[in-house]
Amino acid sequence: MADEVTLLNTRPSLFGIRVKIALAEKGIEYVHKEENLQDKSPLLLKMNPIHKKIPVLIHNGKPICESLVIFQYIDEVYDSGRRAVMTTDGKELIESLKLLEGELGEKPYFGGEKFGYLDLSFIPFYTLFNSFDTYGNVAAKKPR
Repeated sequence: MADEVTLLNTRPSLFGIRVKIALAEKGIEYVHKEENLQDKSPLLLKMNPIHKKIPVLIHNGKPICESLVIFQYIDEVYDSGRRAVMTTDGKELIESLKLLEGELGEKPYFGGEKFGYLDLSFIPFYTLFNSFDTYGNVAAKKPR
């Protein structure tokens, strides 16, 4: 079954723009359904019955609410590391790691001397490197 992705949103929503950027960055095709916040659709009320707010991402019938939660969901479900492990040579993963390594340089953290949000966001993925090595056939090509 192909992914079915729908975004319930209203065009002036800054929170919806976050989601649209994340979808575009991951190259995810989706259906945009414009919501009238003065007259909310039955679909919006069904998919977000507690807060009744946009944006709502619907992925194969499952609603995900709140822009930052949606962003995290998109990143986990459409994660480039998972795609890289599925390839035979891991080129995409290696290129991503090289880019990150270049940005980090000799600094202890991405923000320089202080641990920050970006550093925190990468910690869970660090635990996956052994899996990438084992199942992704990338051990000999990884940076550092």
